Amino acid sequence: MTTSPETAVLALRDVRFRWPGADDDLLRIDALDVPAGESVFLAGPSGSGKSTLLNLVAGVLTPVAGSIAVLGTDLVGLRGAARDALRADHVGFVFQQFNLLPYLGVVENVLLPLRFSRRRRERVGGALRAEAERLLEALGLDAQARAAADVTRLSVGQQQRVALARGLIGSPELLVADEPTSALDADVRDDFLSLLAAERARTGTAVLFVSHDRSIAHHFDRSIELLELDVRRGARTEATP
Repeated sequence: MTTSPETAVLALRDVRFRWPGADDDLLRIDALDVPAGESVFLAGPSGSGKSTLLNLVAGVLTPVAGSIAVLGTDLVGLRGAARDALRADHVGFVFQQFNLLPYLGVVENVLLPLRFSRRRRERVGGALRAEAERLLEALGLDAQARAAADVTRLSVGQQQRVALARGLIGSPELLVADEPTSALDADVRDDFLSLLAAERARTGTAVLFVSHDRSIAHHFDRSIELLELDVRRGARTEATP
């Protein structure tokens, strides 16, 4: 699906990336759009460039050519501080290893993005802890788990829910998820994806979800194969599950 870069939450155009000193591009993507409110499943095997693409979207890496626009603003043209501010205000992240901070409690981990974004704090309003608690409860975390002072004592499935609540708090326009279900069994995984869909429907947050597990593609509005998206590997195709 190709929409106007000015109206898409995320729009990539003519993106080329290679590591310093390399002769060949690792990624070449002509176009990728994520419209507002849409959930997109991006599939690809290990080594296909999935994590590199997410680092480009996050502004951690910079392409050698092309544009990566979030809400119409090209990350490539921004200085570091402005890029960080745009990411903090408009993009939530769920990491494969969750990246929860062990010295913070459960609620404090969820509230962490609000420390870096006034805009997301304002969208929550004054009751920040109450919103963190609401998200955690909506995502299936019971009162005992929500009160935990040591987040590392939670199960993997519980930690995953904390990571998702952290990504969603403040209703960012885009949520980027890097294989957060890879360590879960099928029942917990599917339950998690159903909770994600319900919360996404409530907030209108668009989702770019990257995984090698194609069996979960039906949970999303649209599915894309990274190897087909990359122009070096043939014509780009997209399928709706």
